Amino acid sequence: MATRMVIDQPKPVVIAPGVEQWSSGICECDSICDCCCAFWCNPCFNCITAKDHGECLCLPLLECWGLIPPIAMAMRVSTRLTYGIEDSICNDCVYACCCGPCSWCQIRREMKARHHPVTSFQRRK
Repeated sequence: MATRMVIDQPKPVVIAPGVEQWSSGICECDSICDCCCAFWCNPCFNCITAKDHGECLCLPLLECWGLIPPIAMAMRVSTRLTYGIEDSICNDCVYACCCGPCSWCQIRREMKARHHPVTSFQRRK
């Protein structure tokens, strides 16, 4: 009598990422402290946001002058790809060129909304 052994391998579970949207619009400010810091001290805000996103702290300082800010565009694209946000490179270009501080604030709000660790800009009492 021969015994027959059947071995089933578990099948890989493939979960396709859903199409997402930005959690907030380009001008929806949720923290006056973040918005003020982005407007009045944009290089500092950009560097801290880049660091919280996992990039080099000084990366945003590379785009001091130029028509199209490549680092802001790259950060928007990276954020969209990380969180599966559907948008276009054209929108990224327009927002990075015309609304730089607002674009960086939107990236920061998205990281907060997705529970990504973010450095706080709170006053110390």
